[in-house]
Amino acid sequence: MTARRRAQAFCDRFGLRVPILQAPMAGSAPPALAAAVASAGGLGGFGALMSSPAQMRDWVARFRSASNGGFQINLWAPDPPPARDAAQEARVREALSALGGVAVPDPGPGPFVQDFAAQCDALVEAAPAVASTIMGLFPPEVVARLKARGIAWFCNATTVAEARAAEAAGADAVVAQGAESGGHRGTFEDAAAERSQVGLFALLPQVADAVRVPVIAAGGVMDARGVAAALTLGASAVQMGTAFLRSPEAGIHPAWAEAIGRTAPEDTVLTRGFSGRLARGIRNRVTEAFAAELAPAPYPVQRALMLPVRAAAETAGDVTAMQAWAGQGAALSVAEPAGDLVRRLWAEAEAMLA
Repeated sequence: MTARRRAQAFCDRFGLRVPILQAPMAGSAPPALAAAVASAGGLGGFGALMSSPAQMRDWVARFRSASNGGFQINLWAPDPPPARDAAQEARVREALSALGGVAVPDPGPGPFVQDFAAQCDALVEAAPAVASTIMGLFPPEVVARLKARGIAWFCNATTVAEARAAEAAGADAVVAQGAESGGHRGTFEDAAAERSQVGLFALLPQVADAVRVPVIAAGGVMDARGVAAALTLGASAVQMGTAFLRSPEAGIHPAWAEAIGRTAPEDTVLTRGFSGRLARGIRNRVTEAFAAELAPAPYPVQRALMLPVRAAAETAGDVTAMQAWAGQGAALSVAEPAGDLVRRLWAEAEAMLA
């Protein structure tokens, strides 16, 4: 099957006009961004990691008031409770207080994450076109509920083995996430995250050969050349995150948006400093602080510890202490309305594929 036919088959199956998905970036994907992408024919995205069921319902209602297009709701597969070390957390709090110029209090016993079962209930109730997971698989009983409601399941994978496991568990498509990606690495086993840094254009064709379900390419796809190349290598669609962050609908902090446009590939780093989970962002004082002897607290404790530092940095417009996710293709981004970006990229990619 040719690249264009494969992309068309994907669009026909999932109700799209354009094989471009907006990455469901938790905290950086407001309804306006997803609606703009969906109205242009792509798939909008909602990262619901930090959202309560009520907040999930509100996001969905605001999206549907703005677009009748498709969207995905993304959840993180839950982790076991973290092993906490009070002395280590005290060292991290002291370092962050000095770095951010703000008091970092003891975060308490937690929990620091939403109730996953309640989120799954809200997801099924919302009945989006797609439910997606990162960091692992939906439990079998949730997969069965999704299938019963006609909700497709897309599963993020960073290795061929993860892609095979996702297909075996019932995923309708696999998102092959290359190491170039901005934001969190979607590795099933957190301890293996540093060891599974495979670039997209090495990972993608091998995943496409290994599974029978459609494969969606993610990581460093920023322009029409990347879209066409990914489809040529076996993808049925692409998922783009950093490419949308400078769109006005994303509404991220202006200092972060401006920094994305001048960030070279080597100016992004993988860090656990913001959340305790490995993620790619713009090198700054926070990433440097956790690049040497200082070890972060485990996820999600580290994220709780970082909240006052992030808030202070955003108030001051200080990108040197801000959680500024970006992929290695950041400098290729353009400040363009999201709908226009989707339409332009697909028109240019179609011309290349022709």
